[in-house]
Amino acid sequence: MNETIVKNIVAIAIGAAIGTSLRYYLNLYTLTTGYPIGTLIENLGGSLLLGFLTGWFVIQIPREWIKVGLGVGLCGGFTTMSTLASDTVFLFLEHAWWLSAGYVALSVLGGISFALGGYVLGLKVGERKKSQGVERG
Repeated sequence: MNETIVKNIVAIAIGAAIGTSLRYYLNLYTLTTGYPIGTLIENLGGSLLLGFLTGWFVIQIPREWIKVGLGVGLCGGFTTMSTLASDTVFLFLEHAWWLSAGYVALSVLGGISFALGGYVLGLKVGERKKSQGVERG
Protein backbone atom coordinates (compact mmCIF):
# COMPACT_ATOMS: atom_id res chain seq x y z
CA MET A 1 0.00 0.00 0.00
CA ASN A 2 1.23 3.50 -0.84
CA GLU A 3 2.89 5.34 2.09
CA THR A 4 0.71 8.43 1.51
CA ILE A 5 -2.48 6.39 1.73
CA VAL A 6 -1.34 4.77 4.97
CA LYS A 7 -0.52 8.20 6.49
CA ASN A 8 -3.96 9.46 5.45
CA ILE A 9 -5.76 6.47 6.93
CA VAL A 10 -3.86 6.74 10.22
CA ALA A 11 -4.55 10.50 10.41
CA ILE A 12 -8.26 9.94 9.72
CA ALA A 13 -8.44 7.20 12.35
CA ILE A 14 -6.75 9.36 15.01
CA GLY A 15 -8.90 12.40 14.12
CA ALA A 16 -12.08 10.31 14.16
CA ALA A 17 -11.21 8.80 17.55
CA ILE A 18 -10.72 12.29 19.01
CA GLY A 19 -13.86 13.71 17.33
CA THR A 20 -16.03 10.79 18.37
CA SER A 21 -14.77 10.93 21.95
CA LEU A 22 -15.50 14.66 22.13
CA ARG A 23 -19.00 14.04 20.73
CA TYR A 24 -19.63 11.31 23.31
CA TYR A 25 -18.56 13.49 26.24
CA LEU A 26 -20.59 16.45 24.99
CA ASN A 27 -23.68 14.25 24.71
CA LEU A 28 -23.14 12.91 28.23
CA TYR A 29 -22.81 16.47 29.52
CA THR A 30 -26.01 17.70 27.81
CA LEU A 31 -28.14 14.55 28.15
CA THR A 32 -30.23 15.89 31.02
CA THR A 33 -31.62 18.82 29.00
CA GLY A 34 -34.26 16.63 27.30
CA TYR A 35 -33.59 18.49 24.05
CA PRO A 36 -30.86 17.31 21.66
CA ILE A 37 -28.72 20.38 22.36
CA GLY A 38 -25.56 18.25 22.32
CA THR A 39 -26.15 17.15 18.74
CA LEU A 40 -27.00 20.70 17.73
CA ILE A 41 -23.75 22.00 19.27
CA GLU A 42 -21.77 19.20 17.64
CA ASN A 43 -23.16 19.76 14.17
CA LEU A 44 -23.01 23.57 14.28
CA GLY A 45 -19.55 23.56 15.88
CA GLY A 46 -18.31 20.94 13.44
CA SER A 47 -19.70 22.95 10.51
CA LEU A 48 -17.93 26.06 11.78
CA LEU A 49 -14.65 24.19 12.27
CA LEU A 50 -14.80 22.45 8.89
CA GLY A 51 -15.63 25.75 7.18
CA PHE A 52 -12.72 27.42 8.98
CA LEU A 53 -10.31 24.63 8.05
CA THR A 54 -11.47 24.72 4.42
CA GLY A 55 -10.87 28.48 4.22
CA TRP A 56 -7.54 28.19 6.03
CA PHE A 57 -6.40 25.37 3.75
CA VAL A 58 -7.13 27.46 0.66
CA ILE A 59 -4.46 29.90 1.81
CA GLN A 60 -2.17 27.78 3.98
CA ILE A 61 -1.84 24.54 2.03
CA PRO A 62 -1.08 21.70 4.46
CA ARG A 63 0.16 18.19 3.93
CA GLU A 64 -2.64 15.88 2.77
CA TRP A 65 -2.63 13.79 5.95
CA ILE A 66 -3.23 16.91 8.06
CA LYS A 67 -6.11 17.98 5.86
CA VAL A 68 -7.87 14.62 5.91
CA GLY A 69 -7.07 13.98 9.57
CA LEU A 70 -8.72 17.21 10.67
CA GLY A 71 -11.49 17.39 8.05
CA VAL A 72 -12.59 13.82 7.44
CA GLY A 73 -11.39 12.42 10.76
CA LEU A 74 -11.92 15.02 13.48
CA CYS A 75 -14.88 16.92 11.98
CA GLY A 76 -16.43 13.75 10.56
CA GLY A 77 -16.14 11.98 13.91
CA PHE A 78 -17.47 14.97 15.85
CA THR A 79 -20.53 15.69 13.70
CA THR A 80 -23.35 13.24 13.19
CA MET A 81 -26.09 13.06 10.59
CA SER A 82 -27.58 9.84 11.95
CA THR A 83 -28.13 11.32 15.43
CA LEU A 84 -29.67 14.42 13.86
CA ALA A 85 -32.15 12.18 12.04
CA SER A 86 -32.88 10.11 15.15
CA ASP A 87 -33.34 13.20 17.33
CA THR A 88 -35.69 14.70 14.74
CA VAL A 89 -37.90 11.60 14.80
CA PHE A 90 -37.81 11.53 18.62
CA LEU A 91 -38.90 15.16 18.87
CA PHE A 92 -41.67 14.59 16.33
CA LEU A 93 -43.05 11.45 17.99
CA GLU A 94 -42.52 12.29 21.66
CA HIS A 95 -42.97 16.06 21.79
CA ALA A 96 -44.32 18.32 19.05
CA TRP A 97 -43.98 18.60 15.29
CA TRP A 98 -42.87 22.24 15.58
CA LEU A 99 -39.95 21.29 17.87
CA SER A 100 -38.89 18.73 15.30
CA ALA A 101 -39.24 21.17 12.38
CA GLY A 102 -37.42 23.91 14.28
CA TYR A 103 -34.61 21.52 15.15
CA VAL A 104 -34.15 20.53 11.50
CA ALA A 105 -34.31 24.14 10.29
CA LEU A 106 -31.84 25.32 12.92
CA SER A 107 -29.50 22.41 12.22
CA VAL A 108 -29.49 22.77 8.43
CA LEU A 109 -29.62 26.55 8.09
CA GLY A 110 -27.36 27.03 11.09
CA GLY A 111 -24.90 24.45 9.79
CA ILE A 112 -24.69 26.14 6.40
CA SER A 113 -24.35 29.59 8.00
CA PHE A 114 -21.69 28.40 10.44
CA ALA A 115 -19.75 26.67 7.65
CA LEU A 116 -19.83 29.82 5.54
CA GLY A 117 -18.82 31.99 8.50
CA GLY A 118 -16.01 29.58 9.36
CA TYR A 119 -14.82 29.57 5.75
CA VAL A 120 -14.67 33.38 5.58
CA LEU A 121 -12.90 33.50 8.95
CA GLY A 122 -10.46 30.79 7.86
CA LEU A 123 -9.62 32.73 4.68
CA LYS A 124 -9.00 35.93 6.65
CA VAL A 125 -6.87 34.26 9.31
CA GLY A 126 -4.95 32.30 6.67
CA GLU A 127 -4.28 35.43 4.63
CA ARG A 128 -3.19 37.37 7.72
CA LYS A 129 -0.84 34.56 8.74
CA LYS A 130 0.56 34.33 5.22
CA SER A 131 1.15 38.10 4.97
CA GLN A 132 2.92 38.10 8.35
CA GLY A 133 5.20 35.34 7.11
CA VAL A 134 6.03 37.30 3.94
CA GLU A 135 6.76 40.50 5.88
CA ARG A 136 9.16 38.70 8.20
CA GLY A 137 10.87 36.77 5.41
